[in-house]
Amino acid sequence: MSEQDMYRKKKEDPSLKLFVVLSKAQRAISDLVKDDIQRYGLNPTEFGVLELLYHQGDQPLQKIGEKILLASGSITYVVDKLEKKEYLERIPCPEDRRITYAAITEKGRDLLHGIFPDHWKQIEAITSGLTDEEKVEAIELLKKLGTYADQQKEGS
Repeated sequence: MSEQDMYRKKKEDPSLKLFVVLSKAQRAISDLVKDDIQRYGLNPTEFGVLELLYHQGDQPLQKIGEKILLASGSITYVVDKLEKKEYLERIPCPEDRRITYAAITEKGRDLLHGIFPDHWKQIEAITSGLTDEEKVEAIELLKKLGTYADQQKEGS
């Protein structure tokens, strides 16, 4: 196959176009969500930790990073900041001294309770460019793409 034929084949392949469009959409959506969260004095990582604790209860510090896709070294920093703001507290595990849990405080719960109605509306506004049916279809397609990408990573 000539170099020109390879170039033509690549131009016809939608893979790169999908990657570019997906990346641009993700960045645009993330920027809008970040702006919304910053109105409450939080960054997206702090919000992610609080949201996790709010919805799923106390979590071992070691597991938080996995659940919100954050490097383990950054967890301590984020938890320290949230603890200083009195939004969460550390609770030692009585059975295993190596494990410490993060627990949302009443102040943190009140904050998220106040944030969620407006934040939900903002997410709805951001995604209103799609119908509900298109959203469901996009969810399924992106799950499929993500699962396949994870399998590729594990196979490496």
